[in-house]
Amino acid sequence: MSKIFKAASVLSLAFSTAAALAVTDVSFALEAADDTPEAQIVIDPDMLESANDAAPVIFGEQQEVVAVIPQDMIEADRLANEEQASAETVDFNNDGATSLRQLVGQQSLEGSLSKEMQCLAGTVYFESKGETLAGQLAVARVVMARAASSRFPNSLCGVVYQRKQFSFIRGGKMPRIDKGHRHWRNAVAIAKIAMNDGWKSPVEGALFFHARYVSPGWRLKRMATIDNHIFYR
Repeated sequence: MSKIFKAASVLSLAFSTAAALAVTDVSFALEAADDTPEAQIVIDPDMLESANDAAPVIFGEQQEVVAVIPQDMIEADRLANEEQASAETVDFNNDGATSLRQLVGQQSLEGSLSKEMQCLAGTVYFESKGETLAGQLAVARVVMARAASSRFPNSLCGVVYQRKQFSFIRGGKMPRIDKGHRHWRNAVAIAKIAMNDGWKSPVEGALFFHARYVSPGWRLKRMATIDNHIFYR
């Protein structure tokens, strides 16, 4: 009977030792895991593509966004811009006018125009007809500034007809102008005001401009946005 009890005790001790070793092995395994390299995270390409579709991230130069705006909002913005420009713009020699609109109304449209004046008025007409008077004057002042700069031809017509400068010039010619339209009358008046330094533009000294819906990436000093154009120098 004692031999059986002794054998059972030995067997029990063996089981206890095995259990202890098992616990020790688990502890060792956990400690050994601390020395193993960190796990690499692998992302399923399908999940990445799905995430990109949900929230795209764009790096690099910010691009201009073109929005479709209702016509009534455009007209309201045009009138507001013109009113603000008239209120804030400083005049040069305005003949007593208190707004650019009033000064335009004071201009005489009788008689023929010189070649230089036709070039300037034509540029105002094709580049900015339908925009505010301040926007039209800004275009005229760019042409004037170019003619005064050594970087461009020294005449208004030379500036206007310089190759690859104004998109409305086709085959070295200016398109036909409806000279009975109010847009032409405004363009002539604005050209005369610009030629006589009659009203200061917010972009005095600007030599370049482009439409708001394009982004040429020019490395130039941006001066202002007026109506549909952004002006630089």
